Order: sequence, then C-alpha cells, then structure tokens
Amino acid sequence: MNTYVTAPARLGETPLPDGRLLGWAEWGPEDGIPVLLCPGAATSRWLGCGPDAVAALGIRLVSVDRPGLGASSPLPGRGFADFAADLAHLAAVRGLGRPPLIGNSQGAPFALACAEAGVAGAVALVSGADEVAAPEFAAALPPEIRALVERTATDPAGAETFFGGFTADAMRHLVHGNSPDCDLAVYREPHFAAAYRRALDEGFARGAAAGYARDTVLAMGRWPFRLDRIAVPVDLWYGTHDTSHSPDHGALLATRIPGARRHLVPDTGGALLWTHTGPVLTTLLRRAAGTA
Repeated sequence: MNTYVTAPARLGETPLPDGRLLGWAEWGPEDGIPVLLCPGAATSRWLGCGPDAVAALGIRLVSVDRPGLGASSPLPGRGFADFAADLAHLAAVRGLGRPPLIGNSQGAPFALACAEAGVAGAVALVSGADEVAAPEFAAALPPEIRALVERTATDPAGAETFFGGFTADAMRHLVHGNSPDCDLAVYREPHFAAAYRRALDEGFARGAAAGYARDTVLAMGRWPFRLDRIAVPVDLWYGTHDTSHSPDHGALLATRIPGARRHLVPDTGGALLWTHTGPVLTTLLRRAAGTA
C-alpha cells in the first residue's frame, strides 16, 4: 500500500488575539522538529504528507487552515500579512519557534509572505503557484488563465464572487482534469482519494466564499510582499510534467528570491509533495540548519 497520507495524530484550534480560531492538525511526535505546512487550494488541515518520512526524520508536521477553510474562522477582506500574523501567533503560543515552512500549490505565496515577514526559518515551495499576474508571464499563460488574471486585476470583488461559486466536487474535477497520468496514479489511490475528498469537503464546509475565493484572488493578483527581502533559505520544487502551477517551473521566481534553489524532478507532476516528501523534508531541515 502507498502511504502518501495518514490521519492526523492530533487536531486543535488555537484562539487568535481578535477572537478568531486557527485550525491545525499534527503528525509525528509532539516533541519533534516543528515544520509548518500551508496546504494547497481549498484543502483543509486534514491532508498531510509523507507519514513515513515524517516519522523517520522525527518531524512534528503542523498543517494550518487558512481563514475560512476547515476549522479556521473567516476573515473577510484579509491579506497575506494577516495570515503571516496568524502563523506568528500560532508559533509563539505553541512553542514552534521560527519553524521551516512548506507551501504547497496555492499555499506557496502564503508561505513566501510568512518568510518575508520573518515568521519562517526556511521555506520549501512544492508545486508552488507562481505570481501569474507578473507582466513577464502574460504571453506564457493559456488564454483561459490569462482572462482570469485580467479579471482579477480589473475587478477583484467580481472575481472573488466568481470563485465563491466553486464547490468541492468542482475543485476535485478541475484538479483531476488538468493532471497528467503520473499524478492521477496518486490522486486515485484509494486512501489518498478518501483523504483528499475529506480535506476538500472541510475546506468548502462554509462555502467557497468564506476562504477559497479570497485565497484565489490573493494568489492570482500581484503579490504585495517583497520577494527580494526574503532572507531565509528557499527551495522551489517542480515536477517536469507539472503544467498547472508555473509557466516556467519556477525559473523566473527563483531569480527573484535571493539565494533560492530550484529543483526539477523528472517524470513527476504536481503531486510532488506526496511522491517526494522525503527529499523535500530532508533538504528543508538541512537548509534551516545551515548545513546544505
């Protein structure tokens, strides 16, 4: 059996200073090395990664629901800085220090915002959503994506309303419909499929307008934080068959982040977080420790 995912060892909600709750899930030992996870689009804290690698490396993996997703309270009109502040509070009250951080898929810009804010000690972007609104990408985007990017730029409120109409089933079909066979082999594995469905159901429990829509408008717009001010190690991981997350597999993005390293993994796609968890986590820990 492929052990891409297992159920969390611990679940919880941490109160925030403004009265909201921040939902999280944990895998691995409670006294393990903390690593935070910013999940992909519309998925809740329930979907972790690489339980074998987490156990072997002694990692305490903490997946966090962004506002409006899963167990985290909504925060209408929020920005990237709000999420960075939420994670800083979580790290402080739960004794996580300045942890390494994984940003998967749409979680990537939120992880970078945390890095720019000094919350993270190192970052791994895995199949990371790129800044598709950057002008350098206009000609490289498929027409349907370019139209969404332009709509988000000219009418962000209207775009948020549009994305608010998505459902868990629509998101699952969208992901499956745009995935190569190597990814579908992961997504259709029974245990993973059940965990992914649960994570999507939880992510959309309050409706797309509560969380996913705002996430998408933020991710598809110009990012307000300064990539050139990120002072922690950053690794970018892309599968060579991934055609969804970055027009150039992170080549331009890597040049915009000081000292960033890009890893292209052959014969794999956007499911890289689950197929190559061990190398991602090992590299992340070494980069955070300054030994790689």
